[in-house]
Amino acid sequence: MQKVIKTVIVDDNTFLIKAIQEKLSFFDDIQIKFTALDGSDLLTKISNNHNIDVILMDIDMPVLNGIEATEIIKNKYPHIKVIMLTVFDNDENIFNAIKAGADGYLLKEVEPKTLYEGIIDTLNGGAAMNPSIALKTLKLLRNPIDLDNKKEEEIIKLSGREIDVLEQLSKGLNYINIAENLFLSPATVRKHIENIYTKLQVHNKLEAVQKAKKNNLI
Repeated sequence: MQKVIKTVIVDDNTFLIKAIQEKLSFFDDIQIKFTALDGSDLLTKISNNHNIDVILMDIDMPVLNGIEATEIIKNKYPHIKVIMLTVFDNDENIFNAIKAGADGYLLKEVEPKTLYEGIIDTLNGGAAMNPSIALKTLKLLRNPIDLDNKKEEEIIKLSGREIDVLEQLSKGLNYINIAENLFLSPATVRKHIENIYTKLQVHNKLEAVQKAKKNNLI
């Protein structure tokens, strides 16, 4: 009989929770026990139900972020595996997640099969990581002194017009509406959005808006 993998998803964005649930719906042995909207919500729910195998943990959340929550979970429930699932791949987040006890670190654009295999690998004692994260982790292990004394500052420079487009995106408007409001062609709006995604290193509108707000761009 196939073992059921009792899984929890923690993310402050309900759309992204649904996206992760959809990715995992292809695999019969994954059972989503519950979801939580931040670290505090997770701790409340898990206190009544800590028969969990793995937590997929976002980093940037209100009240109690993913790194803080991971440290608490690993201290209280060391049997539970925690995989960070985030849009942020900067050195500081990776280093702090590892220090907090994270068992893996994947980016949210991960393919369903890769996510599933990462969960299985982590439960078997491995460490799920995107190749780019693994390279960064090796670098961190080679240069630990730099990390303790230096914070990587993310400098994101958007043009005024790109910020205008991003503000319109954050209101849920589509390309046509944005084009009309800013007196641009839809093709120009599309090009601005492509540039925004590249500069922010994101892959969709939700991630772009989330990262822009975190960096006080909008």
